[in-house]
Amino acid sequence: MNETHLIDATPLDLPTIYEIIIADKKLTLSPEAISKIEKCREYLDRKIKEDSQAIYGVNTGFGALHNVKIKGEDLQKLQENLVMSHACGTGEEVPKEVVKLMLFFKIQSLSQGHSGVQLKTVSRLIDFYNHNIIPVIYTQGSLGASGDLAPLAHLSLPLIGMGEVYVNDKKTSGEEMLSQFGWEKIKLQSKEGLALLNGTQFMSAYGIHHLLNSHKLSYLADLIGTLSLEAFDGRIEPFNELIHLVRPHNGQIKTAARISEFLQDSELIKQKKQHVQDPYSFRCIPQVHGATKDTIRFVTQTFLTEINSVTDNPNVFVEEDEIISGGNFHGQPLALALDYLAISMAELGNISERRIYQLVSGHRHLPPFLVSNPGLNSGFMIPQYTAASIVSQNKQYATPASVDSIESSNGQEDHVSMGANSATKAKKIVDNVQTILAIELFTASQALSFGKAKSSPFLESFVTAFREEVSLVEEDRVLHNDMMKAINFLSFLEIDVEELY
Repeated sequence: MNETHLIDATPLDLPTIYEIIIADKKLTLSPEAISKIEKCREYLDRKIKEDSQAIYGVNTGFGALHNVKIKGEDLQKLQENLVMSHACGTGEEVPKEVVKLMLFFKIQSLSQGHSGVQLKTVSRLIDFYNHNIIPVIYTQGSLGASGDLAPLAHLSLPLIGMGEVYVNDKKTSGEEMLSQFGWEKIKLQSKEGLALLNGTQFMSAYGIHHLLNSHKLSYLADLIGTLSLEAFDGRIEPFNELIHLVRPHNGQIKTAARISEFLQDSELIKQKKQHVQDPYSFRCIPQVHGATKDTIRFVTQTFLTEINSVTDNPNVFVEEDEIISGGNFHGQPLALALDYLAISMAELGNISERRIYQLVSGHRHLPPFLVSNPGLNSGFMIPQYTAASIVSQNKQYATPASVDSIESSNGQEDHVSMGANSATKAKKIVDNVQTILAIELFTASQALSFGKAKSSPFLESFVTAFREEVSLVEEDRVLHNDMMKAINFLSFLEIDVEELY
């Protein structure tokens, strides 16, 4: 039986999320969370009966229709209409692992007792999560401001027996899924549709997904960059902590210390050098990789704040006897953070490609394009082209989405974050960086074979493990196959969590 994660007042952090994903833990509500949900719903029902005034999203229309009051007998229909009408997503399907995070973070937000949903609604979302029922959601449609309306509408459709879901990786209708599990559709009560659709869970899920990968890629960039340094017969001096203590950016210090640790007991790094300096792509690894680390740390804090927050609207405060309509669904903090993350990760790819270029250029002791018989063999000429093309594509994807805004809802929603576009673009960059680093690993391991001295025991063992998947290139062959193996090697490489966060 799978371990269980208890949803309570304990804030989520990245190691916890990582462990929940890796161990495939099930979710369950704590007694405290159940009590908060029930008390909030009871308060809302009582408030509607006792007070005839219009309460936005509870007994009114939405957006520009906020002044239209809805009769009590139509409140359930109002919520269902909201979910159906807002399910307007287009484009590619959102990856299943991201959708599952969306479910998790929507449950986390609703369980805090400020949204007015029924306990049965939250419980059904938990059923979806625990049974690996993945709603079909699309990448396009959210402005990232009134919450991720279209994506969250698609997430919510199966609650009322609509939309599509994956059950055991087989796509089926929401209606068929309910029948398969013997469940009745949820009869949405006042405010529930809005609670489900308002929120930043699309952006948040993408952001956390990116961060889990980015922390790993930051570590791998240090590791693979150190291999390239060794293959290029680089110098150790730029990693001396004295340099970094007089410019004490945290990421810079951490990178230099990590690379020095990787190089411990290396024969290569200690051998006499014929050159006084290395190119920036080697010498400035602490400064460049370190700046990305500092960015990742900032973005991590932003997203951890978000996923532990209440982001729907209006918010219900039982103890204070208040129902307040505000703007916690606005994705501006996430949009800016996602664009910042995208730019910083693109730079990891940028400097990685420059190291690839140096390794294949025939400098120092290395043969041109890292083959013994260049001319007859093209060797590693074209992997560098591939990396360069991906780096260029990343520069285009790194153009910020958060500086844009388009008025919507008849002027009521006159400033939007476009954070959903930031989220999907950032995924392309993070995925691309893994490919670039895989090409650098492929190239650096080949270049390392031309040296006579040994690298450190740690780096040698890493290359040995890689060699089990990708052999040395003696003469031309279809390098696409090797590059794909290198990508898979990095994908499945397990790194101690303590090294990452």
